[in-house]
Amino acid sequence: MKYGFYGSAEALKVREKSGALKGISTPCDVYDVLSGIWCRETCAPRMRDQWTPENRTYGQCSITAFLVQDIFGGEVKGVLLDDGNYHCYNVVDGHVFDLTSEQFDRALTYSPDDKIQRREDHFRKEEKKERYICLRDRFFLSVK
Repeated sequence: MKYGFYGSAEALKVREKSGALKGISTPCDVYDVLSGIWCRETCAPRMRDQWTPENRTYGQCSITAFLVQDIFGGEVKGVLLDDGNYHCYNVVDGHVFDLTSEQFDRALTYSPDDKIQRREDHFRKEEKKERYICLRDRFFLSVK
């Protein structure tokens, strides 16, 4: 399958090490499962009016990046956007990829100097923590 997210070729080089998740070897496999799970409910509340099934990654970045970190390790980093918010992506074993980059109509610039994002900071917002738990639970139910 051809993937449209940033770093998809790099993501194919990242491997799930535990072997505990049926059918999940690479972040591309995670993307395949999430494609059927991302929804308005998991979208950031301030962005829900613009969420559509055609742009399913819209408003899903941080919760997706932290789920990917749970599975593959690595770091979650953030690209500073014009509105002052960070768009989250993953760096695992030097491989940079962003499962939710397709939401943008322009290419983002990813840099080694991008700020590391900490879930403790993001999950101070209760709604974000709840969206992450919803996405995580739906994901793990799908791969059992």
